[in-house]
Amino acid sequence: MDKVLILDFGSQYTQLIARRIRELNVYCEIFPYDITPKKINDFKPKAIIFSGGPNSVYSDNTPEAPQICFDIKCPIFGICYGMQTLVKQLGGKVETSQEREFGYAEIRAQGQSKLLKDIQDRTNEEGHGLLDVWMSHGDKVVSIPDGFSIIASNASTPIAAIAHQKKNYYGVQFHPEVTHTKRGEDIIEQFIINIADCHPTWNMPDYIETAINKIKDAVGNDEVILGLSGGVDSSVAAALIHKAIGDKLTCIFVDHGLLRLNEAKSVMETFKENLGVKVIHVDATDKFMRDLKGISDPEKKRKIIGKDFVEVFQAHAEKFKEVKWLAQGTIYPDVIESAGGTTKKAHNIKSHHNVGGLPESLKLKLLEPLRELFKDEVRKLGEALNLPKEMLYRHPFPGPGLGVRILGEVKLEFANLLRKADAIFIEELKENGWYEKTSQAFTVFLPVKSVGVMGDGRTYEYVVSLRAIVTSDFMTAHWAELPYDLLGKVSNRIINEVKGINRVVYDISGKPPSTIEWE
Repeated sequence: MDKVLILDFGSQYTQLIARRIRELNVYCEIFPYDITPKKINDFKPKAIIFSGGPNSVYSDNTPEAPQICFDIKCPIFGICYGMQTLVKQLGGKVETSQEREFGYAEIRAQGQSKLLKDIQDRTNEEGHGLLDVWMSHGDKVVSIPDGFSIIASNASTPIAAIAHQKKNYYGVQFHPEVTHTKRGEDIIEQFIINIADCHPTWNMPDYIETAINKIKDAVGNDEVILGLSGGVDSSVAAALIHKAIGDKLTCIFVDHGLLRLNEAKSVMETFKENLGVKVIHVDATDKFMRDLKGISDPEKKRKIIGKDFVEVFQAHAEKFKEVKWLAQGTIYPDVIESAGGTTKKAHNIKSHHNVGGLPESLKLKLLEPLRELFKDEVRKLGEALNLPKEMLYRHPFPGPGLGVRILGEVKLEFANLLRKADAIFIEELKENGWYEKTSQAFTVFLPVKSVGVMGDGRTYEYVVSLRAIVTSDFMTAHWAELPYDLLGKVSNRIINEVKGINRVVYDISGKPPSTIEWE
């Protein structure tokens, strides 16, 4: 099996590179840039990709690629910072740019190259190929190493892509891995399939077999408790672990009082009917609400919810004397936003209650079989495990639940208002055929009141925001362009049916620069 090594320099998008390669059915792994030469050599990569990163190639202790990457003589593809370190390490020059580029840019292909051959969004009047790309850089290449040629440029970045076609070394200043680069997937495919000659032989059934064997090898005859939320991730994790160890798995469903409308009942019924896994329902609403009282900071709320979640688990784990593992449905985006995954090179965006390890007092080992997968890959895994599509394609719901959809202090009053408003929004999306068209949709409670009028009376009540996005990987996202009449109907229903809310707004922010959740 052909393998691709991705050298991580700390980009928030490193895992997206892996996802694009997996979509080509080619196996890949992510290693930190300071991995030992022996591990790279033992991995025997067919190709190497240098990721982007937040550093400057001229900063103190700047990250560099190990020399063995060049010694093994396989194709190399540098992206953003990856291109800059490729240039610097091979004798070129990089400088701080007076014109930074963050966001959309147009570049022109210069001459024919194997990397950009027949790849363009359109042509200009002179017949030159043009590409719409996503830039994110402050430094830029000003001089290329011997043997390289410039294969793309624009006014702000005269050296936007380079090639050493004899050695099959390539670099691009933009990010082909993000969806904002329209032909980015084609560029990556060109490098992986046509230049590196990797064969598409890796698939999800192979992953299932590998994952099951890893679980068996790790767990042995031990018993496992899984933190069940009822969402896609924990459900697929439960199915996978159950397939590996059977009755050795017990699921604990913690109700923190911050679930969607009728969530607890739905989760218990779904798992009883579809999975055949033992599930214990724990209503811990009072504990969570008590500990969240007076807390407004989103990071503090996440940490409190995470701490309480673990404490509840700990209390119930003590009832199972043979349990040695706590399983969670942690996936790649959770890990990335909580400090860049296993490599720990990326900057922290926000913490996740199921990321970062466990307190020593829990005395359980952590099992995360989905940690290397993106949301769409988790769904494909679930399909391969024969889980019902209704379960798999339900919109994601954060582990902290409505706790991060209530801005400011969390109160049960706010949660009750929010879950009713959210249920109306989701119901209308489904009835109007928009639920399947959106990747995630939900309602956010704003801790502010606005003046309104109902009948002949003045109202002074709360505001909620609707949020709906479209994405393929949850690393980047566009706001969903819902019809005005649908938004109007949702607004009218919420204001009329949920006493305490008199204003509804719609969030039209993309990711980046915003996150999908508000907190």
